[in-house]
Amino acid sequence: MGVTINCDMGEGFGLYQCGDDAGLMPYVDIANVACGFHASDPSVMRATVALAADHGVAVGAHPSFPDLQGFGRREMTMDREELAACLIYQIGALRGFLDEKGLKLNHIKPHGALYGAAMRHEHVAEAIADVAEIFDVPLLCMRGTLQETVYARRGVAFLAEYYADLDYDGEGRLIITRKHDAKDPEEAARRVRQVVLANKATTTEGTLIDMHADTICVHSDTPGAVELAAAVRHALDDAA
Repeated sequence: MGVTINCDMGEGFGLYQCGDDAGLMPYVDIANVACGFHASDPSVMRATVALAADHGVAVGAHPSFPDLQGFGRREMTMDREELAACLIYQIGALRGFLDEKGLKLNHIKPHGALYGAAMRHEHVAEAIADVAEIFDVPLLCMRGTLQETVYARRGVAFLAEYYADLDYDGEGRLIITRKHDAKDPEEAARRVRQVVLANKATTTEGTLIDMHADTICVHSDTPGAVELAAAVRHALDDAA
């Protein structure tokens, strides 16, 4: 498989829905399923895994800081051991639902503020690497960051991401927002083709930066996510 599309999914809670997982599944290759600490609950996790199984979509864990009210987008102070235990707990819960469907855990992708913290704090990246070694699966991360430095040094496999629905500043840093804004699907598709074919991404300043991507992320809670994912799917098919 070439460059894939990954999507953060299963982020509803009880009767509350977040994103159109059913509409997105036909366009994605791997699903990052919320594990209950920033979103989701046992019923939502189980249903999301079943939906992925029906569509032949590989499932990875999408753990976060324990911040349900803030949707995991507020950074928390946790030491390496406490954070590792927090992640093992979440991923272990998802593994139960994967076992039910005869699926293997495909990868781990930290969510929101946890993902961002791993770009800035070595002990956070180390804790995530500790857990990846326990479950023996690759991580999703960004190239050119502390994440890559730690994971590469540890020999932990990882897939480099490009975000189709987030922006990059002039220094190449990902701008992680509390609430995602809608993106023009055709412009997003053009930028994805640019990344895949030329290894270049456009910044908020209009400049080009080096960008390598093994997988393209589309968030399920971005407005118009289904249309965006469809456009990215067509862009990747055209670039193949």
